[in-house]
Amino acid sequence: MHHHRTRVLAVLVAVLALVLAAVTPAAASHPSGPKPTIVLVHGAWADGSSWQKVTNRLLDDGYTVRVPPNPLRNLTTDAATIRDFLSTLSGPIVLVGHSYGGAVITNAATGNSNVKALVYVDAFAPAENETVLPLAGAGSALAVPDPTTVFDFVPYPGAPAGDVDLYLKHDTFVNSFASGLSRKAAERLYPSQRPLTFSAGNVPSGPPAWATIRSWYVLGTKDLIITPASQNMMATRSHSIITRIPTGHLGLISDPGPITKVIETAARSTR
Repeated sequence: MHHHRTRVLAVLVAVLALVLAAVTPAAASHPSGPKPTIVLVHGAWADGSSWQKVTNRLLDDGYTVRVPPNPLRNLTTDAATIRDFLSTLSGPIVLVGHSYGGAVITNAATGNSNVKALVYVDAFAPAENETVLPLAGAGSALAVPDPTTVFDFVPYPGAPAGDVDLYLKHDTFVNSFASGLSRKAAERLYPSQRPLTFSAGNVPSGPPAWATIRSWYVLGTKDLIITPASQNMMATRSHSIITRIPTGHLGLISDPGPITKVIETAARSTR
């Protein structure tokens, strides 16, 4: 009897070994590729620090993260700046854009075979020949008959005729752009906003990277800057995997957790 039990045990062990041998390579090969570099591109009226909470989470989870400055001068040259930056990185890249940064990544990733995934966060995802500002949507806080009620127009050296830097007026910034943040947090961001040129918002976009690269889209359902309807339209036509979260335009600051999760989902898809 004892001998029989030993034989049964031996057979079980052999079967288990076979099962493990069959399973282990598959399990091990799932994340076999290198972890991608995650490149975060900020939007208008912000800078790289807008990504700080997301950056910290990604670093804690072992990712290599880069947050290059987006010049906010002209969509064509802004995209070229990011494209040149990407060309210095080796291995797979997940490219993430917030707000106007979405328009920049849409142009910067086109033709770069290292970019394996795009992630849009409350972002513009223009089609070819579209300009950015109209894509904010009819109900946007920026879509007003008189732009001087929401923007401060500031001259800058070497500007093309008629071009200006657009700063958000205090109330537009605090109440609309930073809705969803505490009043104190919004007031602390307002002084250091980085302006977008008027012309940057009105330069036709080029062939979109989302036509050839898989994309994810985090849609803030309480966004007052790019309307949820406009975001949904852009995310749908780009065939993005959509995640809706109940945030304003600065979800990356107010709710970095779920946004980080979507970025990491995109990152895992590259492996």
